[in-house]
Amino acid sequence: MRSFVYLVVCIAWLGATGVVRAQELPSDSLTRRALEDMGVRFSCNNRVVLLEDGFEKFDDMFDAIRQARHFVHLEYFNFRNDSIGNVLFRLLARKAQEGVKVRALFDGFGNSSNDQPLKKEHLEHIRQSGVEIYAFDPVVFPWINHAYHRDHRKIVIIDGVMVYTGGMNVADYYLHGRPEFGAWRDMHMRIEGDAVTEYERIFRTMWAKVADEVIDGPAYYPGDRNVSALFTGLKPDTCATAGEKVIGVVDRIPLVQPKIMRKAYQAAIDNAQHHVRLINPYPTLVRNVKKALYRALKRGVRVEFMVSSKSDIPMSPDVSAYRMHKLMKRGADVYFYEEGFHHSKVMMVDSAFCTVGSANLNSRSLSFDYEVNAFIMDSCTTNCLNGIFEQDKLSSTYLTSDNWKKMRSPKRRFMGWLYHFLSPFI
Repeated sequence: MRSFVYLVVCIAWLGATGVVRAQELPSDSLTRRALEDMGVRFSCNNRVVLLEDGFEKFDDMFDAIRQARHFVHLEYFNFRNDSIGNVLFRLLARKAQEGVKVRALFDGFGNSSNDQPLKKEHLEHIRQSGVEIYAFDPVVFPWINHAYHRDHRKIVIIDGVMVYTGGMNVADYYLHGRPEFGAWRDMHMRIEGDAVTEYERIFRTMWAKVADEVIDGPAYYPGDRNVSALFTGLKPDTCATAGEKVIGVVDRIPLVQPKIMRKAYQAAIDNAQHHVRLINPYPTLVRNVKKALYRALKRGVRVEFMVSSKSDIPMSPDVSAYRMHKLMKRGADVYFYEEGFHHSKVMMVDSAFCTVGSANLNSRSLSFDYEVNAFIMDSCTTNCLNGIFEQDKLSSTYLTSDNWKKMRSPKRRFMGWLYHFLSPFI
């Protein structure tokens, strides 16, 4: 009897002090625990610098590449053969001539589907300049064999001390837009700290797969990650938490970790206690994520979703509008961004944590492609993204039951309903 009373007292004390009762933990702690259970590794000594448009990304990244001493590793869905691509490869060639090791990967399908692809003569010229460059899974006959499992990541690692990652490839439309929809709105970031090691591991694994070369040696283990002592002129992390940010890197590898990205989003949304905000260009929504959003709305979490009214994929606006209308009817606040194409892929939860990366909220990204997202457990970075979200609301149309039919003609509404049956494949 005495033991039983002691046990009851202990449980009551633990509950009162918050040691147990996980349901009372904040959403970032619960989500970190869920991601760690999936095998995601977290580090806690990181800096994050948000790069809000193409000008900020390329200015900052090119400045860092100019100062590289040891190596530059690039992994992109595609490099467009245009003005910004040419500037990048001239810069990389100059660094290669200085003795910096430059390795680049691009996706074969991403290049083939590009309206200005890198052709054989371009690739030969790049290789002659000293840059090692390979295509992942080049598209050859029979072409259908190459339809799935594309490398959609966007990663640039410099000297092992910083990584640029997010939603942008290499193209001049990130600077000047496109005539069919105007400005191209996107997000990128620079990360410094031990999280860079995870991105370097991702690149090395893919390089070994594509180039059949194992990258190793002391030059690839920098030890000192004090970027401010090694590089100058880069945009700083101005948060009070700079150097102390907790980051987990979620890496989707088809056939190895095929469900990890969708489970990461699902866990983040299921653990939200107050507020979820999302910006995504192709929200056709896989079942797990859609159901998580419905559950969040049902338990009173405010869900705000921003999607572009324009797109570079013809059927995407119709399917996205169909999905957003369904969410709106369940209580979500939906905003259609009007000033160009919003290609950002971000989520903010409870002003406590956020994710930025390459993954779209469609089956293509969450069921087939290689993707990488950083889950950043930091309120300052999250609130910076919230500020961007608030600013972009001013350029958006708020969806209501009254303006739904004005925004979408009967034909467009029908096409959205019809196309949504293809959601598991696009």
